[in-house]
Amino acid sequence: MPDDLPAPEKAPYAGLTPDVVLHCLEAAGLQPDGRLQALNSYENRVYQFGIEDEKPLVAKFYRPGRWTDEQILEEHEFVRELAGAELPVIAPLILAGKTLHEHGAYRIAVYPRCGGRAPELEQPDTLEWMGRFLGRIHAVGALKEFEERPDLDPDTFGYEPRDYLLEHGFIPPDLEETWTSVVDQALDKVEACYDRAGDFALLRLHGDCHSGNVLWIENRGAAAARSGPHFVDFDDARTGPAIQDLWMLLSGDREAMRVQFGHVLRGYEDFAEFDDRERHLVEALRTLRLIHYSAWIGRRWDDPAFPAAFPWFNTARYWQDRILELREQVALMEEAPL
Repeated sequence: MPDDLPAPEKAPYAGLTPDVVLHCLEAAGLQPDGRLQALNSYENRVYQFGIEDEKPLVAKFYRPGRWTDEQILEEHEFVRELAGAELPVIAPLILAGKTLHEHGAYRIAVYPRCGGRAPELEQPDTLEWMGRFLGRIHAVGALKEFEERPDLDPDTFGYEPRDYLLEHGFIPPDLEETWTSVVDQALDKVEACYDRAGDFALLRLHGDCHSGNVLWIENRGAAAARSGPHFVDFDDARTGPAIQDLWMLLSGDREAMRVQFGHVLRGYEDFAEFDDRERHLVEALRTLRLIHYSAWIGRRWDDPAFPAAFPWFNTARYWQDRILELREQVALMEEAPL
């Protein structure tokens, strides 16, 4: 296998065949036994692979061009810092003295395999348990700052994604004026929510703490103490307000979310103080995520995996639905905080 592997172009993973995956792992000092299973991931490429007479491992091939080496290493350092504080996170392994490996066009990190199921967020005890661990994660996250990773704020998740979608012609011409007007109105309301929240603290976050990035493990006997949530995939770790890692645990109508939030905070405040002013940010952060999500798909549209996975994107119906969605968010941001 030659070392000059194909460089990423519009299809960044076109050359990542099973043989290349195995060769990259061998170059990182591992001896895979040939068993290879692709795991669900759109942003990166993730594979479970076998090691003879040992437990399987998981390799993440970072999307070329998304993060710099320094930003990836800062993520690794944060997760290993959390693991060092005995928090249930899945940290990258140190192989040959490092956590980030390069071979050709690809940058790779290797993790222990962690099984589990999605957390049952409708259960009060589960929400409180999640809150306790997030409080501990944030207590560590507040100890120092990211130097390389960007902030999560209205600029990075609102204005810049809006401009990208307009500049690259994703909005159908007959809907562009309406969508632009609504998204601008939504961003005005986001700014108003931030103004009402005032001068809140920023800290290092998981950044994408939805149920799909939490594995719930139930152990018995001597291992029972390690039961509960295990947080995975810190790929979107950024600096932002604490509420960013909490609001995605909530669902349903306003009253249901209010009750759920109470359970989360009951656990959270055992380990970290929550600034009540951040309640003003819940719907603002949801709005920013919706805008950012559309731009995320747009940025990846040249990757063949994305049109296959999101065939409804960039249709007139998709943008009509986004207009209605943002109008609903405008109304929600005018209400009293959660």
